[in-house]
Amino acid sequence: MPASRSMRQVEAPAYATNRHARTFADSSLYCVATPNRNRLISIVVTQTLSLADLRKNYALGSLSETDVASSPFDQFRVWFEQAIAAQLPEPNAMTLATVTPDGRPDARIVLIKGADEHGFTFFTNYESRKGQELAATPYGCLLFHWIELERQVRIEGRVDKVSEAESDAYYHSRPVGSRLGAWASVQSAEVADRSIIEQREADFRRQFGDAPPRPPHWGGYRLVPETIEFWQGRESRLHDRIKYFRLADGSWRVARLSP
Repeated sequence: MPASRSMRQVEAPAYATNRHARTFADSSLYCVATPNRNRLISIVVTQTLSLADLRKNYALGSLSETDVASSPFDQFRVWFEQAIAAQLPEPNAMTLATVTPDGRPDARIVLIKGADEHGFTFFTNYESRKGQELAATPYGCLLFHWIELERQVRIEGRVDKVSEAESDAYYHSRPVGSRLGAWASVQSAEVADRSIIEQREADFRRQFGDAPPRPPHWGGYRLVPETIEFWQGRESRLHDRIKYFRLADGSWRVARLSP
């Protein structure tokens, strides 16, 4: 979908720096800087840009079924540590996909908080939209996209709640503001304006001080994988895709998929 040649203005966050401005200028985009981070700046599109022309050739690495670990958890650990070492922005961010009761896909970004042989753990409000969807259909898909390393990891399986003790332990490790936020937010519910949320946070702060208990509606989930796919970008879109399949005895079968 090409952009208009009529100098259409679009909005961008105010934290764009001069470095961003130069990048935009190189792409025929220009931004007006502002010192106020709460304001927006304008980016002016000065020529037609075609989405179809945006592409990148992947050539950083390769992945062979003979090189990967026998356990997908070990392989994930290797890749995750490399993502951290590469100082990627939020390498623990992942897409969580669920399904609505009428079969419509739903997805959002969450943060992984645990990964071991038992599965992949994240925490949220059980009464949120994703919580309601998982209660109705307890299966999900996780997707890590480490674009700087030209890698993806896709994980599919059943999603179960973690124990209350595990939820308690993680909840009490969080900053107090985040703990109060779990009380203040009726996640996914409509709200008239932000002041209502801020007032609820203030009310709970007065009630609990700096020691709020874990809300009964907040806790952890663990996705127990049935399949885990590791994707490494390659030249000419002939990507490497190595997938692990969990067998009935708990072992894993490794296979290469066509790109």
